[in-house]
Amino acid sequence: MKFGENKLCTSVRLALSLGMLAASAYGTTAFAQDAQSTTPAPAADQGKSKTLETVTVTGSLIRRVDVETASPVVTIDRAQIQATGKQTLGDLVQQLPAMTGGNVNPQTNNGGGTGGSSINLRGLGSRRTLILIDGQRLLSKDPNAIPADAIERIEVLPTGASATYGSDAIGGVVNFITRKNYQGATFTANVGQSDRTDGDQSGYTFTFGQTSDKGSIMAGLSYNKQDGVLSANRDFSKNALSLSGTQVAVGGSSSTPVGRIQLGDSQAAALGLGCNRVSLNAGGNPTVLSSANYHCYGNADKYNYAAVNLIMTPQERTGGFINAEYHLADHVTAYVDAVYNKTSANFQLAPAVYGSTSTAASVSAGNGFNVFNSPQLVNGVMSGGGFGTASGNAFTQRLTSAGLREAFTGRTDAQINTGLKGDFTVFDKNWNWDVGFNYGHQSIVTTTAGLVDQTKLYTGDSTVTNGVATCPAGTDPVACQFNPFEPNSSAASIAAVRAASVTAPSNSYLIEKTYHAGLSGELFSLPAGAVQLAGGFEWRKDYQHTVPAPQLEIDPSTGSCILGSQCLSAVQGGYTTKDLYAETFIPILAGLPGIQSLNLTIGDRYSKIGSFGSTNNFKFALEWKPFDDLLLRGTMEDVFRAPNLTELYFSGSDAPLIHTDPCTNYAGAPAGSPLAIACANVPANGTFQNQYVVSQTQAGAVVQGSRVAGFPVKPEHGKSYDFGFVYSPSYVPGLSTTVDLWRVNLNDTITTVGLQSLLNLCANGSTQYCQYIQRQAGGPNAGQLLQSTVEPTGNLGSLNTSGIDFSANYKLPQFSFGQFNVGLNATYLKYYDQVTAPGVEGSVTYKNAGHLLPYGSAASAACPDNAGVCLFPRWRGQAFVDWQAGGWSAQWRMRYIGRFQNGAATGSPQDSFPNGESGTILKYGATTYNDVSVGYNLAMINTRLDFGINNLFDKQPPMLYANNTLNANTDPSDFDLMGRYYWARVTVKF
Repeated sequence: MKFGENKLCTSVRLALSLGMLAASAYGTTAFAQDAQSTTPAPAADQGKSKTLETVTVTGSLIRRVDVETASPVVTIDRAQIQATGKQTLGDLVQQLPAMTGGNVNPQTNNGGGTGGSSINLRGLGSRRTLILIDGQRLLSKDPNAIPADAIERIEVLPTGASATYGSDAIGGVVNFITRKNYQGATFTANVGQSDRTDGDQSGYTFTFGQTSDKGSIMAGLSYNKQDGVLSANRDFSKNALSLSGTQVAVGGSSSTPVGRIQLGDSQAAALGLGCNRVSLNAGGNPTVLSSANYHCYGNADKYNYAAVNLIMTPQERTGGFINAEYHLADHVTAYVDAVYNKTSANFQLAPAVYGSTSTAASVSAGNGFNVFNSPQLVNGVMSGGGFGTASGNAFTQRLTSAGLREAFTGRTDAQINTGLKGDFTVFDKNWNWDVGFNYGHQSIVTTTAGLVDQTKLYTGDSTVTNGVATCPAGTDPVACQFNPFEPNSSAASIAAVRAASVTAPSNSYLIEKTYHAGLSGELFSLPAGAVQLAGGFEWRKDYQHTVPAPQLEIDPSTGSCILGSQCLSAVQGGYTTKDLYAETFIPILAGLPGIQSLNLTIGDRYSKIGSFGSTNNFKFALEWKPFDDLLLRGTMEDVFRAPNLTELYFSGSDAPLIHTDPCTNYAGAPAGSPLAIACANVPANGTFQNQYVVSQTQAGAVVQGSRVAGFPVKPEHGKSYDFGFVYSPSYVPGLSTTVDLWRVNLNDTITTVGLQSLLNLCANGSTQYCQYIQRQAGGPNAGQLLQSTVEPTGNLGSLNTSGIDFSANYKLPQFSFGQFNVGLNATYLKYYDQVTAPGVEGSVTYKNAGHLLPYGSAASAACPDNAGVCLFPRWRGQAFVDWQAGGWSAQWRMRYIGRFQNGAATGSPQDSFPNGESGTILKYGATTYNDVSVGYNLAMINTRLDFGINNLFDKQPPMLYANNTLNANTDPSDFDLMGRYYWARVTVKF
């Protein structure tokens, strides 16, 4: 039954009114400024509803009839989306071969845990991949924020496109095309579970649509939930396994619940155990420092932090979308497209650590629990010992009584694009126009729990009798009972820790407002066809505001905060971008022998970016069809990326690893020389050893955005090239093959200048970096690095990468037993070279192709999105076989991750895994995952049933070891941690 037109009109008018109301509510004063649309104007030779539809990820602003153009677009249609059983779009897109170098996803606990996924084309990072929805920018970089049921197809352009779309489109563009002109209603229910009976997921969607000659409306609601999975539930991740030389040890962290003490040489000699690191015996008396109560610390004492971590973060989503059009007149249509998503997720880590240098703990020499006969402990370091051959004096404790460290994230994403579009005719030439407003809003509330306010733990002078402390008048009686060397031992000390535990909420929100206007149409005709032009304006304002909890707000003078870790600063700022663009399509020759068609596309985009100046970016694309079966294509395009708001205004604590200090054994240098400046406050007697280099423990520093640090930054820039062919032989109907050679060269990359780079650059003559290095001015720890050292954000380094894409699809002839379709999509990474500081003495080139960059290695500092660990196998690929017969369908899909090696990306032994034997290289074979699904249509009741198994053969991830990774002894960005997983779905249409 057809929906009544009056009801439809009412619904459409209501949706459009809401859209226009939203537009008028935000920044109407800016409407008079220049505006442009990254959405290409539509062609004029279609009917109204089709004429105004745009396909932008083809990499061109010109709408054309041709399916294959100069741009190598990969399309994931709705049937492919449904065949995977994935409830979120990020999980699906991340499996494409063009994705490499690490992607955050819900398997990422440490460094993730928000339920989100990132998209990282060509390994250039999510910041260099532009995400669109219906051709307009999506504020959220998380594709999981888009309701999957709203999407008709996903188009991926894995090549640079900044001249076409503006900033960020360096690695490529991913465009999510929403469903339109839908008639009827659909209800879908999904369930899933691993074969270990965990990781349960469930989801429900309801979609409604109506169409009439006056317009159309489509809307939907969705809900999905994913249960968390503990690392302890999988054999490969239940223990922290460390590789030392060629030996594998079951261990973990040196910060344990019973504590680890580093004694000075004299104290160690007096104890008589023959070691400097000691730990309390089981049942030992902590108040008596003797061999009867303490033993030499060893691997058996390590704390297994891995078991309490997650290999799947729990998450819950509620979302909705609406697409509506209403024809106001014969040639004018109003439209509104909107998506909304609310996500709740959390991650958890082992309990907090107390006493290490990173927590700035201090214990008075007169504290009754201090039995080590030492002077006062400052910042966790016994001031009488320093850092000598025994790696110095310190203590660490694991505060298990405070509970797990957790962060609960509540995030809301909303995006609305509304406006008017239409068409007109000038001298018999058809033109199309589009003006609109695109508004994106993201709000995040992160509540941190399990951290301890150390100002509420008393470690001053006290006397202890029978385990009970007496403190000076005015001291909190609960805090007085805190035992810094055995905080989890007594009920009174545990109570003190729990009283100091806090829950700290932080808030942030981002806003992006865009006014856009576009025009396209036919200029004139040549013998080979019509010359077309597309152009327009865009005005965009980006704004960010972050308010951390008071206990997490960083003190720049100390580099720390009350809670000691996860420290942040308040962020508030924004800037405006104004763009003017144009693109021309010129058919040069056609209908000649050897030249069925020869077309040239020229594009240009001028961008004025806040106070960073302006940039002009060009594009040249050529298509040549010698004959019907073959298309030769090539594109050369300028690429650029302006710094984002985080890179400008963020401040936060960091815990970097460093491997060398140019001031080691410093014996003096000429005044004013780079080495003398770099080694300010370092004793010039030839004995200095950096405590973090010797112990290979994390240092402390403060990451600061460019404007916070006062360090200049400008947009990064480069070029993208793609040359290839499409061959569809007429003698094999249904077969199509493509080969594309691609390359990206990027200069002045925007990055955090890490602590190791700061030290090297300063000592090698780049003295502008020296101001950020802070060292202890005097005392036994003179010259040691302070936590107030700043890691600024700036332009440093270059990146060059190249490879080859292959694809083949073949729709076989129809058989009596069904229709088969087979396909292959693969990428070969020829090289991925990163230069740390071009033109500077000491600059290093990391050749990352074929390598894992392990956590803590020098190369991993340049991992995309500061991931800490990243993988660049030479080969990645996908293959599939689809079958349909009557109401039945089945799919077999394979995903391939090629072999790789861990270590020596520069050929230097020190670039091997950090805690392994010098020069050791681990080699890993290829990994293949197999997914299968089958479905059946029950036509009589308008119902479809689907069932699938992901990771059919229960392939386990490679063991990369805890000292090379951040999560689960492996790489959750690339490998499946859940194992064999069953899913089912029922779809009912009304």
